[in-house]
Amino acid sequence: MRNLTEKVNEFRDERNWRQFHNSKDLALSLSLEASELLENFQWVSAEEGAEKNLENIKDELADVFIYGLMMADDLDIDMSEAILNKLKKNAEKYPSKKQ
Repeated sequence: MRNLTEKVNEFRDERNWRQFHNSKDLALSLSLEASELLENFQWVSAEEGAEKNLENIKDELADVFIYGLMMADDLDIDMSEAILNKLKKNAEKYPSKKQ
């Protein structure tokens, strides 16, 4: 994940966009991109949305992840660790019925 974050930051820095990427604005942009992702499914079934809009879904999902990576880097959050910790919390909150 570190290499991916470095590539994203390199792209950002080549365009001098860091000045616009504070935590609040990154969170806002992440939310907007998530809404653009959701638009692919508006007024259609999940299957139809994915079938008709897969390329756009890939692009919008990538935008969500890009903003997430930049925000994590800005706040010095190790996303691998954060995800594993969240999975642990979710397992406690929602125990498997298979146990």
